[in-house]
Amino acid sequence: MIERIVPAEAETAEAYGDLPEATLFPEEALLVKSAVAQRRGEFTTARHCARQALTRLGAPAGAILTGERGAPMWPEGVVGSITHCVGYRAAVVARPAHVAAIGVDAEPALPLPEGVLEAVALPDEQIAVKELLVTVPGVAWDRLLFSAKESVYKAWFPLTRRFLEFEEARLVFDPAGGTFTAQLLAGPARAGGRTLHTFDGRWLSDDGIVLTSVTVPA
Repeated sequence: MIERIVPAEAETAEAYGDLPEATLFPEEALLVKSAVAQRRGEFTTARHCARQALTRLGAPAGAILTGERGAPMWPEGVVGSITHCVGYRAAVVARPAHVAAIGVDAEPALPLPEGVLEAVALPDEQIAVKELLVTVPGVAWDRLLFSAKESVYKAWFPLTRRFLEFEEARLVFDPAGGTFTAQLLAGPARAGGRTLHTFDGRWLSDDGIVLTSVTVPA
């Protein structure tokens, strides 16, 4: 599913649940040694997907540790993103010659818990989401907004090394085109000598999952 919303230059891997053949390197296992079984399973299968994607890219598929703010530490010459939610795990990787940064996020296609939309969305985003829930039913637009903001952050952080609050990106969705635009209210990001005030994203709702991606071309 994820390959439908990332560039052709990227390599992907996904799993609909935990895989019995998935294993961790010892140094990765230390990262989740105190986690509950569900968290360890998600982490293990997501790392397995990441190594599959790295192999397809022709990159070293060793241990993937976590760096600042939990971001995956990719091999030199690789950019990528990992996501997992109930029933789905995925990873995407690419070469910096093609992609400066990429973020992906998966969420269950269910409404957000009460009060969460107000906590993560700007007032105009809340209005837009509520309108879309009426005019374009069948998509969990509130959950999709949350997912898209996560993807924006995952693409933003490697470029800026700065945290991005939910209210520091304003999203506008194209419900027909499967795309969205994120206005970066916290300031621009820089990539390849360019100053970026917006990120472009893609979204998909299928098989009980909402999936979003943000790609910053090289």
